[in-house]
Amino acid sequence: MINQKMYQVDAFTDHLFGGNPAAVCVLDEWFEEKLMQQIAAENNLSETAFVVKKDNFYEIRWFTPVAEVALCGHATLASAHVLFEYYEHPSNTINFVSLYSGELSVSMENDLLTLDFPKDIFDEIDPPESIVKAFNKSPIAVYKGKTDYLLLFEEQKDVEQCRPNFHILKESEARGVIITAKGKSVDFVSRFFAPGCGVDEDPVTGSAHTTLTPFWSERLGKTKLSAEQISSRGGKLICELLGDRVKISGKAITYLIGQIFL
Repeated sequence: MINQKMYQVDAFTDHLFGGNPAAVCVLDEWFEEKLMQQIAAENNLSETAFVVKKDNFYEIRWFTPVAEVALCGHATLASAHVLFEYYEHPSNTINFVSLYSGELSVSMENDLLTLDFPKDIFDEIDPPESIVKAFNKSPIAVYKGKTDYLLLFEEQKDVEQCRPNFHILKESEARGVIITAKGKSVDFVSRFFAPGCGVDEDPVTGSAHTTLTPFWSERLGKTKLSAEQISSRGGKLICELLGDRVKISGKAITYLIGQIFL
């Protein structure tokens, strides 16, 4: 029998039951992919992260309840929180390597964690009928990034009041759909939907901000931005565009530490 420790962390929040929960397993060596997917399905969280230590970095993989994904911000933030808090990481920066997303890092200053991710490249497109039909209000513009659609709305209340049809969204070819508008008390707000990956609405989505940050940086003429994902749990982020990289900062807090018996 294998006894594997697992941590559950609320990311992009400073209080329990806020932000986005992620499970984290620090492995001695990789499990079979099927087993990692089974663990993620059993956890039934938007993401479960698995990390394995190498010489001076950690390999990292992320699984939703139904699929492995190429990039996940909040589970990377949660993984860094676990390594800093419980594994005595010797410096204030942790380097991760992802098979699909390359080199990533998380630095810590006081209790603030900062992701360093590649920025997304996006273009304005003609609105796909299948995407627009999924929402009760039409966006003013639609963009397509590497994996996600971005729908721009006129004001924050449009984002708050959106009621997506998850069945229609699940049939689209996109990993997910970001909806966004200029914020009232922050630079911009957003929500994120990924029913095709087993997550109807994600509470706080770090990877979506690799698209949102350059998008709003260009529109607002500034490189450092405040953001809020206005899901029911909610989360706050500080975003900064630095060339072809995006820095995304937030806090994290441990909810539970448990043991998996395999």
